[in-house]
Amino acid sequence: MSSHAPKERGRIGRPPAGARDGEKVRDYPQLSIRMPVDVKAKLHAISLISARPQWRLITDAIDCYLKARPESEQKMVDELVNRPRGRAPKHRRRKSG
Repeated sequence: MSSHAPKERGRIGRPPAGARDGEKVRDYPQLSIRMPVDVKAKLHAISLISARPQWRLITDAIDCYLKARPESEQKMVDELVNRPRGRAPKHRRRKSG
């Protein structure tokens, strides 16, 4: 008589594929952009060759671009990203006179 330990079963279906543990891509905001045909073809080809989704390649490219920028720009980006998301201040025009 052999004793089999019960196997742990994971969840059925594809695991969440977000950038961080537990995140779901479907919960991310969508972005629609226009780009030249050759750039779109390159993005598609890189996605196929690397077996990575296009959104992840673009995310990595933005991170890489930001790391190449001066530290002062990186800090400004961090400040803008982390500021409270209230209403944007209204731009006031000066009266010409």
